[in-house]
Amino acid sequence: MLNISPNSILDKVSPDAFSAYSKTELAPAHRMFIRWLVAAFIIFLIFMFLPWTQNIQSKGIVTPLNPEDRPQTVHSTIAGRIEKWYVQEGDLVQKGDTLLHLSEIKAEYFDPDLVPRTREQVLAKQGSVEGYKDKIQALTDQIEALEEEQKLKLARLRNKIQQTKFKIAEDSIELERAKVALAIAETQLQRQINLFESVIAARKDIEDHRAKQKEAVATKNDAEHTLQNSRTELTNARLQLKETRYTYREKIAKARSERESTTASMYESQGQVAKMQIDLSNYERRSQFYYITAPQNGYITQAIRQGLGETVKEQEAIASIVPSRFELAVEMYIRPMDLPLISKGQEVRFLFDGWPAIVFSGWPGFSFGTFKGDVFAIDNIPNDKGLYRVLVAQDKDEEPWPKALRPGSGANSIALLNTVPLWYELWRQLNGFPPDYYESEEARKEIKQKAPIQSVK
Repeated sequence: MLNISPNSILDKVSPDAFSAYSKTELAPAHRMFIRWLVAAFIIFLIFMFLPWTQNIQSKGIVTPLNPEDRPQTVHSTIAGRIEKWYVQEGDLVQKGDTLLHLSEIKAEYFDPDLVPRTREQVLAKQGSVEGYKDKIQALTDQIEALEEEQKLKLARLRNKIQQTKFKIAEDSIELERAKVALAIAETQLQRQINLFESVIAARKDIEDHRAKQKEAVATKNDAEHTLQNSRTELTNARLQLKETRYTYREKIAKARSERESTTASMYESQGQVAKMQIDLSNYERRSQFYYITAPQNGYITQAIRQGLGETVKEQEAIASIVPSRFELAVEMYIRPMDLPLISKGQEVRFLFDGWPAIVFSGWPGFSFGTFKGDVFAIDNIPNDKGLYRVLVAQDKDEEPWPKALRPGSGANSIALLNTVPLWYELWRQLNGFPPDYYESEEARKEIKQKAPIQSVK
């Protein structure tokens, strides 16, 4: 029966007197359920206002922090045949230890005395270069001697020409004297003839003066002949001067040409010596590559080319080595949407494969078995899958990472972001909004250290 009247009869009738009233009352379990439901709702409301640490979760791989500490392969610099292995897989080697020995497979390097014989060729060619240098010096001395000899001969010929000129002048004077003497003799002869015709002088006087006149003529002729000889001698001296100049020019030019040819041969030999020295250095370096050594301290993990007598090519991988000491880090990959939320020095928590952990991603303080790391580097270019690589190093001030970790182990990373109420985080997840961004202490310090931007007037 519905209670639709405001008037109650409970104060007039006792409900205990009627059994129907007991059947219409609420059961105790129902009241308990309502109480629990209300209590759960209150707890849920309180729970919604609890602080929640936003985070970015991703998979990662353990790797050495420094590039030189990462696993590497040992390559063969030259092509060869494996003659002997000096190590086995799992051996600990030191830097410079011999891993294996190769023998030569190319015909041009088969000679066991290739290096000393090439060195002898270099020495012989260097001796040839020294011979060319001596010849060049001898030709230079010869050219200088020819130039000095030319100067002396030309000076002597010039002196001879000058002497001849002086002699011509002297002969000219003698000729003039002879002409004067001839004129006097002819005058005296004519005077004697006139006196003879006047019967004043004797015939003998005429004959004497006639002889003197003929003697004067002969003296004049001799003077003319001597003058002509002197002029001819001057002409010959001038021709000899030109001939001597041309002769020595030819000799000096020939010596210089031979010197330049010898110089060219010397330079060619020097080029051959340089080439042979390069070959010698290459042979010496190649002989050092017959023994392949360890590039650093580490463990031999795998022999890629096994067996004896097997041939390897140039730059072919032979073995892989893992450094014995290295500092670990984790490579984690995040989406481009989360990249602006990651900064250098930011805290990241890890769950390593093989180490048990109890994790509350929103309450890192209540998690157990996680290890802390700090963001060390962030790539600026995504990989083929469109994810950005973030390198995280361990925090040396916190609990150290497990010593049994090895490169290649898996790790689940949790990058911690801002702390917000739980209801806000649920609302953000339902709406698909990105987490809130916050700046690390290093980022704040970096911003404070930057100079203020000056306003442009």
